[in-house]
Amino acid sequence: MSSAEDVSYERTKLERCPPGHNSRAAVLTSMAQALCDRFQREGVAAVLEEAIALRRAALELRPSGHPSRGVSLNSLACSLLGRFQKHAAMPDLEEVVELVREALPLHPSGHPDRPSLLHKLAFCLSKRYDNRRVVTDLEESVMLRQAALELHPPGHPDRGISLNNLACGLLKRFQKHAVLRDLEEAIELHHEALELHSSGHPDRSASLHNLALCLSNRYDHQGAVADLEEAVSLGRAALQLRPPGHPDRSISLKNLACDLRRKFQKHAEIRDLEEAIELHRATLKLHPSGHPDRRSSLHNLSICLLNKYENKEVFADLEEAVTFGCTALALCPPDH
Repeated sequence: MSSAEDVSYERTKLERCPPGHNSRAAVLTSMAQALCDRFQREGVAAVLEEAIALRRAALELRPSGHPSRGVSLNSLACSLLGRFQKHAAMPDLEEVVELVREALPLHPSGHPDRPSLLHKLAFCLSKRYDNRRVVTDLEESVMLRQAALELHPPGHPDRGISLNNLACGLLKRFQKHAVLRDLEEAIELHHEALELHSSGHPDRSASLHNLALCLSNRYDHQGAVADLEEAVSLGRAALQLRPPGHPDRSISLKNLACDLRRKFQKHAEIRDLEEAIELHRATLKLHPSGHPDRRSSLHNLSICLLNKYENKEVFADLEEAVTFGCTALALCPPDH
């Protein structure tokens, strides 16, 4: 049955359950799920909007104390989070936080859905921290991820996800407070996650990329060349797993290029800088006019070309560096 047929079937069921019918909440829930499945396949915003409306209606029919209220809270939170990830509207994120906070006590320790709720709330608080920079959101997100990891002991199929999420939260906290133990723990967790994400695992590229990022941060903090060398090696491996067309290829291109420039600054080997320039050019092609990361791509390429001019004194490199730098500056808002 196609997604459209699924939705049509659920509509027929809903017509048979008018307001006041004992099964209306359940049918609203199943139809909303059919719409969410269709949205995942087709990406039509109106489909998601209808799913959200139906899940709100189902939640209203499941007041406090209803045995299925927790399910409805979680379901509505999932749909609103999907809309936030599409449009980045903060009211959606705020509502997800409220819904999950209410849902968590309804999913006590031992409930199979508790870890996913902990992850969801941690993710939302981390995103809210990115937007508002309220440190208590960052601290709580780390605490929630620690709690989720405790529910995924060695051997649990979701341990790798929890390791990665906590490590990313610790890196973010390190970037705020510069407490080295957070970075050290993040590296340990990413190493363990990478061991769980062996060759062929769908999350291996993310583990390689995230570990490289942490090692690069430690190099910046402590200057140990071995960290930089490992970061470059891991970054290359991650990029190989993100071929042209992969949604995360641009971030791998950028981070590897930045690490190669660091390596050039340390060892002054021009081939590292040449490769960094090639990678930044490839990144820029993936960030066309209007892309939110185009300015940073222009800036990074400009800096590398300026370094190349300083090393080889080819005037064309300086000219190009100035052109890219001016274009990046034009994209900066006046108050940046």
